[in-house]
Order: sequence, then C-alpha cells, then structure tokens
Amino acid sequence: MKLVLAIVSNDDASNVSSALTKENYQMTRLATTGGFLRAGNTTLIVGTEDDKVERCIQIIGEESKQRTEIVPSTASYDNGRFASFPVEVQVGGATIFVVNVEEFYKL
Repeated sequence: MKLVLAIVSNDDASNVSSALTKENYQMTRLATTGGFLRAGNTTLIVGTEDDKVERCIQIIGEESKQRTEIVPSTASYDNGRFASFPVEVQVGGATIFVVNVEEFYKL
C-alpha cells in the first residue's frame, strides 16, 4: 500500500478531487499555504494499492496544469522609497510524494 501526498493549487483542487473520486480513489483534503507567493494550496492525502499509484499520479497531472500569472512585486530603493512592478511567475502544477505504508487501519 502507498500513501500519495499531492500539493495542488486551490484553483485545481476541485477538478483533481472530482477526477480522483470518479475513479474510486478516496482522499482527505487539507487547506495548506506555501511557496514564495504564500498562495493557498490544497494537500490531498490518498491511500491506494501499489498498482494504482501510477494512475493516481496521471490523474493529478492531467487536472493540475502549470500556468503563468502576473503578480505585483516591490523593490526597495535608498531613503525608504519603494517601487511596485509586475513579475511573471509560474503557478499551478502539483508536487507529489509517494510513501510506503507498513500498516493501515480504518476504524
């Protein structure tokens, strides 16, 4: 048995969850925050059999695409002056960890 931890953007979380549920994966969703943008993420915890891990990863990849967004950024100059300018960054996608599970109990 494996434990799949998938960190996805909040924008993609509903689509990923729906696609996984449609293929009978059971999961727990956690609201998380991370990255240098401090943007909201969702961490999905999925327990599955070894032979279903690749399909799980495939579904997550299909539903969580990277995209480019423009975000405001500030730069500090001398004498306490600041300037704001837009910066293009990559957001979305997924970070996935697969961990071996020695024991599993559902009480």
